[in-house]
Amino acid sequence: MTKSIPRARTLRRTRTTAEAKLWRVLRNRALNGRKFRRQPPIDRFIVDFVCTEAKLIVEGDGATHSTAAEIAWDTERTRLIEACGFTLLRITNADIHKNRDGVRETILATLERRETV
Repeated sequence: MTKSIPRARTLRRTRTTAEAKLWRVLRNRALNGRKFRRQPPIDRFIVDFVCTEAKLIVEGDGATHSTAAEIAWDTERTRLIEACGFTLLRITNADIHKNRDGVRETILATLERRETV
C-alpha cells in the first residue's frame, strides 16, 4: 500500500466545511450523471474531488493558498496534474460558502467543455 492511500483516508474523515458543502453538490452523480470521487490519490498528490471519466479535478482553495510560496507550489502542482491529462478547476472556499449555485454552474460548464474536447 502506498503512503498516499492512508493519507487520503484521513483527509476523507477530516474534511473542511467547504469540502463538505462541495461534496453535497458533486455526490450521487448529481451533475449530469457524472461520478466524482472524494480525496483520491492522483499521481503523487491527493486531490479534493475528481471525475475520472471527464478527467476533471475540482479543488477547494482556502486561506492556505495565498502566499507567494503557496501560489508557486499550487502552480507547479497544477502543471504536474495537467501533465497527467487532467483539467484542474480551483474554486475558493468563499465561493463554495456564498455561491453554491454559481459553483455548480461553473463545474457543469467545465464538464461540458471537457466533453467537446
